Amino acid sequence: MQKKIIIYQVMPRWFGNTVENPVFSGTAAQNGVGKFNDFTGKALQEIAALGVTHVWYTGVIAHATGAHCPEVVKGRAGSPYAITDYYDVAAGLAVHPERRMDEFEALLHRTHQAGMKALIDFVPNHVARTYRSVAKPQGVRDFGDGDDVTKHFSPENDFYYLDGDFVVPTGIQPFGTPFDPAQVRYVERPAKATGNDCFTPCPSVYDWYETVKLNYGVDYCGGGAQHFSPVPGVWKKMLDILLFWAGKNIDGFRCDMTEMVPLAFWSWALPQVKAHYPDIIFIAETYHPEEYYNYIFNGKFDYLYDKVGLYDTLRAVMCHGQPASAITHCWQRVEGIGDNMLRFVENHDEQRVASSFFAGDARRALPAMLVSAAMNQGPVMIYAGQEVGEKAEGATGFSGDDGRTSIFDYTAVPALRQWNNDGRFDGQLLSASQKQLRADYKQLLNFVGTSNTVAKGAFYDLMWANTGRPFIDRCYLFLRYTNT
Repeated sequence: MQKKIIIYQVMPRWFGNTVENPVFSGTAAQNGVGKFNDFTGKALQEIAALGVTHVWYTGVIAHATGAHCPEVVKGRAGSPYAITDYYDVAAGLAVHPERRMDEFEALLHRTHQAGMKALIDFVPNHVARTYRSVAKPQGVRDFGDGDDVTKHFSPENDFYYLDGDFVVPTGIQPFGTPFDPAQVRYVERPAKATGNDCFTPCPSVYDWYETVKLNYGVDYCGGGAQHFSPVPGVWKKMLDILLFWAGKNIDGFRCDMTEMVPLAFWSWALPQVKAHYPDIIFIAETYHPEEYYNYIFNGKFDYLYDKVGLYDTLRAVMCHGQPASAITHCWQRVEGIGDNMLRFVENHDEQRVASSFFAGDARRALPAMLVSAAMNQGPVMIYAGQEVGEKAEGATGFSGDDGRTSIFDYTAVPALRQWNNDGRFDGQLLSASQKQLRADYKQLLNFVGTSNTVAKGAFYDLMWANTGRPFIDRCYLFLRYTNT
């Protein structure tokens, strides 16, 4: 029987961390840091019991931390999207850092033994300003090696170069302490373009100042001219990186900021990876609906984020900003590729439903989750802690108090710590309401995961037949059916 893909997104950095009272902007020694080994057979068994088919291990690849130049790192733990070595995993996630790849590969093996598949991030658009691969295979040239730094743009360069030195933006408070520009140690001469297409040597604190934009052959300062023949060096290096990780039995990639990389690259690279690994899946983080069809049919992606669409609409409905009838427009907007849309109500970029910044009540996510999971045949995602009502209360460091579990700081997730119960993963420290919430998610996800109608059946919107009825603005009605 065909099974619906159900993804569990989790950051190993905080999954197994059981520290009860992490300090603001604390170090790994002070606040603890989760390890690959915290995903024990028991933990993975319980995740699989939720109905999960795939685990997205977020923040696995080696990335900049406070141990690097702190003025170009966000938080002590650093952004997991400021990659320092595409061929390595984060040393801090291993019990024995010198054997970190072995520990990660053991995690992949345990995941597969638990009956699930493993996804990781692919971050193609930018690297950390301190990028330098020490784990690259023999014969692989590092990014920037051989670049002509006197040219703003060259199709043969890996980076874009600017006039003048890089200037660390003022107003940053690394680790929650006042930042003295006179203490800057980081030197970048000449400056490189910043990851969010910022082509100035003086990015602001609101830019992705900790990252450097990679050159895929687009001359942004020259009218956007494309230089794709011969194939740019960055394309070849990225293909090698994808094949490297696929060779370690990774089952798929969530591709970060897909639309900031030329569509032509995806059209070129993904079929080559799938020629070697036909079952591997690619999920695109996308935010421009007008390009969705392009990324499925030309970019060769399997699935796309349904953030600007269903997520935004469901949030508005939950917060009483729109009627439930607005959901109809969501599936109409992606008609023909609805089964290619990845749905969710929480992820690392969005605020926790239970937080005071969103709904303030974890149970209000359940109807939205059912719509997300049952509307089409495509995958649905749950974010670790969502199933036990994590509220993400209070500031933990760089990210402040914003209703999100910080991806920049060493911290713990209180609701997950309760479920963890010192490695027992039995939920005995959860409150009665948290236990019931997890049971409800388990029932919901297992239903959609095992229902042949949900996995293979057709969809029919019933809202047209319910206009004018009492409370219909709060109810969304649809039908899933098969002919057998």
